[in-house]
Amino acid sequence: MPEIPSRRGLLLGTAALGAGAFLTACTSNEPKESSGSTDNQAAAADDKPGKKVTIGFAGPQADHGWLNAINVNARERAKKYSDVTLDITEGSNDTAAQIGQIDTLINKKVDVLVILPADGKSMTQAGLKAMRAGIPVVNLDRVFANPQAYRCWVGGDNYGMGLNAGHYIGELLKDKKDAKVVELSGPDNLELTKQRTQGFDDALKNYPNIKKVARQQAEFTVETGQAKMAQILQAQKSFDAMWNHDDDQGVGALRAIDQAGRDDFVMVGGAGALSAMEAIQADNSVLKATVLYPPTMAASAIDLARALGQGKGVSGLAEHEIPTSLTLYSAVVTKDNVKEYLPTGFK
Repeated sequence: MPEIPSRRGLLLGTAALGAGAFLTACTSNEPKESSGSTDNQAAAADDKPGKKVTIGFAGPQADHGWLNAINVNARERAKKYSDVTLDITEGSNDTAAQIGQIDTLINKKVDVLVILPADGKSMTQAGLKAMRAGIPVVNLDRVFANPQAYRCWVGGDNYGMGLNAGHYIGELLKDKKDAKVVELSGPDNLELTKQRTQGFDDALKNYPNIKKVARQQAEFTVETGQAKMAQILQAQKSFDAMWNHDDDQGVGALRAIDQAGRDDFVMVGGAGALSAMEAIQADNSVLKATVLYPPTMAASAIDLARALGQGKGVSGLAEHEIPTSLTLYSAVVTKDNVKEYLPTGFK
């Protein structure tokens, strides 16, 4: 098995902690020195109780570890603030049902809405309706088709996720002649899958010695991960590294790898499940890294919604308003830095 590169060896690094950590700093109430030209501290949200804000939260059904972590992060963040009331829906993967839940929150006249739509494009009208009713919307992850449907978007970087996975593997194999890699993707009918694959392929263009020899699409489930990984292993008798788009399906992939008795390659996961981080920490399997798609974005969305409801910006920025978009960084978690990220791992 190739030697695992250090953090310094990565082209893009893994030091960034993402928007969750950024906004924790942004909402702190520690005094900052004024530059003498612009002092926005009076207009910035902080941890001190302020105007009471009711935040409506509408997301899809938590039928996946990552989606459940979204709900957990939202609830836990809201509990941090004595001035925030969180009105959270049950969640649904049925577009019509979720639109109905959003209508209910609009009729309740919540102060701000945080929406992770089951389908961003088909639910754009729900965001527009809220905005036209005077309720600002924080659009979480799956973006609405019309920017007028939200005040702020916060989410992950699918392209960057693939790019960082590709650079990690590229640095690992850069000195190996005729290196081979495989990819276990998510469903190809999802735009996020296409973006993750594109980022991965673009990164590998920097390493002419590496060739992708196989790609299978799974469905973000343990069962499909196991079945598709078994097919790859049967067809490819040897390769050097693989990238798996999702840690949930990665559980199945690892089962197939164990059953085949293979340990001749390095596996890189995706999303940041706790099980993946624990396996990386134990260092007793082919899984050596995972590229984050942080569910902490839901906590950041609550921070932003609270600031919106209180008519404030975020400290650390000169502007008196929150930004219109915030893209989280896809950090690469390895044995070297896994302790930093374990608290964010989802079950």
